[in-house]
Amino acid sequence: MTFIAPHYNKAKKNSLIRFFQRDRFFVKTPGWIKSLYPDCIWDLPKNEKVLYLSFDDGPHPTITPFVLGLLKQYNARATFFCIGENVKRYPEVYYQVIKEGHSTGNHTQHHINGWKTSDEDYLEDIREACGLINSNLFRPPYGRMRKSQIRMIRKQFAGIKIIMWNILAGDWVQDLTPEKCFERIRTRIGPGDIIVFHDSEKAFDRLEFALPRTLDYFSKEGYSFKAIPG
Repeated sequence: MTFIAPHYNKAKKNSLIRFFQRDRFFVKTPGWIKSLYPDCIWDLPKNEKVLYLSFDDGPHPTITPFVLGLLKQYNARATFFCIGENVKRYPEVYYQVIKEGHSTGNHTQHHINGWKTSDEDYLEDIREACGLINSNLFRPPYGRMRKSQIRMIRKQFAGIKIIMWNILAGDWVQDLTPEKCFERIRTRIGPGDIIVFHDSEKAFDRLEFALPRTLDYFSKEGYSFKAIPG
């Protein structure tokens, strides 16, 4: 079982993990977590000033087009990890993402938690989403999956890449101010980082503030924004 808790809500009363009592998640993924799961991709080569924006949980009928509009302003490309049932509900938005030159990834059919799901059911949910999302990129919801699930995914889906992240915006955390959301990532982002935002209603207050400022600030710093290669 992985030790990744990006969507941690509230620490247990007697938890020894004091970090999560304070911050709830790692903004920048520690190297020791990456070393435990070398089969997952956490970041990309750092020899150029390139950033890899990614958006989880869409498509959404209004928020995803909002994101697409901002990306177009900065000639930026990104990767959208889509939930299969949302693709089924809003296929026109999904195809707009592709038409505008962005890449997509599988985020399961029903946004299920691998820690709470049998290996067989987890793979079946991924397989169902494959019928709607044509991609060899996969990101586990919540970042939570067992090592046995990683092995089975790599065995059963030829050429699949399991994409994690180096930077979590934390935009889903509703008591995090938009200003703090942006400032915490601004001071930590560097070349080759895979950055996670969410094109979802829960995240929108922080996304609306932090995304345009991220694009503007790092564009002025000489960065370009590319899609995660398949």
